[in-house]
Amino acid sequence: MMRSSVIASSLIFASAIGVTPLAAPTANVEHSPIYGVTIPVGYRNWQFVAPAHEGGSLNELRVIVGNDKAMKAYRTDTLPFPDGSILVKLAWRHVPLALKSDPGPPQAFLAGHATSVQIMVKDSKKYASTGGWGFGKFIDGKATDEAQHQTCFSCHEANVKEHDIVFTHYAP
Repeated sequence: MMRSSVIASSLIFASAIGVTPLAAPTANVEHSPIYGVTIPVGYRNWQFVAPAHEGGSLNELRVIVGNDKAMKAYRTDTLPFPDGSILVKLAWRHVPLALKSDPGPPQAFLAGHATSVQIMVKDSKKYASTGGWGFGKFIDGKATDEAQHQTCFSCHEANVKEHDIVFTHYAP
């Protein structure tokens, strides 16, 4: 009885201060093919790195967030990023905002339907063959197929090799 009271009190205290008890791992956690990357718990509370806009057929608004290790590297201009750095890109359709007061072409745009969550995890030993980074792309919480993941590293390496294969620069 005493043990139950202590556990119950601990859970009530944890809830009151905003701490979530750790959940046991489940078999339902999605992993990206090739890299085994998962969607990090709590990433929506991470710090803002920069916005991005993808035109053309993607037509997306994007926000990139980073964990504490990635943010420290950005703020101190540290390259390569240290192991344990994680970057998450959230993407939404780019939807024009029609204003009744301005019948001209749209000048304001909002996030529409969410399209994907993309993740980069730095582990220079585990991902040595891909510049030290593992990749994950998820749509509605499900990892995309292996073919999509096979294009991640080659695109990053071809375009931003000099920036530790990371496209996003810090927007202070």
